[in-house]
Amino acid sequence: MQPPDKLLFTPVQRVRVWYFLLLSICAVFIVRLFYLQVIKHDYYRSAALTSQLKQYEIPAERGIIEVQNGKETVPIVLNEMRYTLFADPKIIKDPTRAAQLIHDAIGGDVDDYEEKMKLDTRYSVLAKKLTKQQNENISKLEIPGVLTADAPQRTYPQGTLAAQLLGFVDDEGRGKYGLEQALNDQLKGRNGQLKAITDARGVPLAANNENVLKEPEHGEKIILTIDLGMQQQLEDILKDGVEHAQSQSGGAIIMDVRTGEIKAMANYPTYSPAEFFKVDGKDIGVFENKVVSAPLEVGSIMKPLTTAAALDQGAVNRNSSFFDKGYFKIDGATITNVEESGGSGQRTLNDILQQSLNTGATWLLMQMGGGEINEQARTAWHDYMVNHYRLGRSTGIEQGYEGAGTIPDPNEGYGLNIQFANSAFGQGMTATPLQMVAAIGSVVNGGTYYRPHLVEKIITADGREIIKKPEVLRSEVVSSEVGKQLKEIMEYTFGKNYRAYGGMPKLRDEFSVGGKTGTAEIPNPEGGYYTDRYNGMFMGFVGGNEVEYAIVVRVDAPKIAGYAGTKAAGPIFVSIVNTLIDNFGVTPKK
Repeated sequence: MQPPDKLLFTPVQRVRVWYFLLLSICAVFIVRLFYLQVIKHDYYRSAALTSQLKQYEIPAERGIIEVQNGKETVPIVLNEMRYTLFADPKIIKDPTRAAQLIHDAIGGDVDDYEEKMKLDTRYSVLAKKLTKQQNENISKLEIPGVLTADAPQRTYPQGTLAAQLLGFVDDEGRGKYGLEQALNDQLKGRNGQLKAITDARGVPLAANNENVLKEPEHGEKIILTIDLGMQQQLEDILKDGVEHAQSQSGGAIIMDVRTGEIKAMANYPTYSPAEFFKVDGKDIGVFENKVVSAPLEVGSIMKPLTTAAALDQGAVNRNSSFFDKGYFKIDGATITNVEESGGSGQRTLNDILQQSLNTGATWLLMQMGGGEINEQARTAWHDYMVNHYRLGRSTGIEQGYEGAGTIPDPNEGYGLNIQFANSAFGQGMTATPLQMVAAIGSVVNGGTYYRPHLVEKIITADGREIIKKPEVLRSEVVSSEVGKQLKEIMEYTFGKNYRAYGGMPKLRDEFSVGGKTGTAEIPNPEGGYYTDRYNGMFMGFVGGNEVEYAIVVRVDAPKIAGYAGTKAAGPIFVSIVNTLIDNFGVTPKK
């Protein structure tokens, strides 16, 4: 009998083979796990987080703006909570259905929603400025990848008040025009960031330890020098005056000459900053604060500054006079006066302003040159305009688009003598009402030029108060004696002419009121000047023993009969003076 074949493996050997195989398999798994969990850890973690980790921006709250109201301050610009609707297209499975659901919840354009949810991005804004109810409607849908975020929006509790001064905030959160543009960096703050692990719907899991939160830094609160009541009354007076003068537009400004604080600044027509998007494209000029941004030829309101310059240089004195022939010939051109000037005769400094003599302003310029208009006269007058009165340069006020104006060069160009003769009575140069109010304020306050400013105080996000103290840009603009003399001449001028302005039944003898009209020809873009279009200006002041407020008014191309400065701007100035005396505590003379 044949013995059986020898077994391939003994039982012991079979156990050892299986043991070896198991060890090998385990080794493969261990190596693979090591590869995945250690070597490729960062790669796979990143891949996982790509689908779950989202980065959201937490908008900073824009700083509010307040104005003076007696001894308190009140908000003029606040923030109202609205919501931004956004989507993560990578999560959305059915953009068509999602777009229809969103449309049913809040309205809007279905096709636009669908298109935005198909973009190759992780963050696509679908709609802005949703109301609280619309936000709740979206939340109920629970669409994976569709979320809302808080988005504060500007609101204006005082309506259209000071619209051009304030400006507005566009849909991208950028300040436009006025204060919002000039102080955008301080008002906007710094957005925060939230990196959040989300659930399958893309909703942040706030309690997850992977969240990294950077708190937003909210914008600074701005306290303005503007007086609420004064601003409201100025706007009402300006509107009535511009409409009465049959004009399309105008502006006015009130400045405290003791500090440079702007107490009120108005433009007409106006708009609603909360609804800036409703302004037609052809009407966007209404956004401009033309008191600050639109230089113009100022006309005869320049004559007080010319007078002060000549007095300060010693070219004339308070008792100087000249024989006025009624005209001067300069560089082949003839300078004449208005018909009501009274013809030829001996004229004083009082007469130059009271009768608004172009020949008088020209004569003053001649005295600066030793008796004729020459390089000495041009250089001296240019120095006063640019360096003393700071015309031809921006003031640095907290406003977007401030205009600098233009002052002719004393030594370059053609017809320099006639150019400078014209500038002595406010033609051939340009300035803004803001520049003019700051200039006359620096003369009648005794010679100190304060930077005109709108911000009184800033309160930072951490509660610190930063007081904006009055900033002196130049001392001794003119001597204090010259300031006193010009104040007297302007009081005389107003007293002699005030009945022509209307609105003041009697002079307020217990107060100091001075002023000067300006009727400036409007330049024709094709060359020269229009013969039937004029801008009306008025520059003056009010106070008691010392001047408190300087005022400048402009009325653009009024159609009312008479000189534009007298009949259009004059009544507005008088109404402002009466309002300041009656309602805002102007101190009477002692």
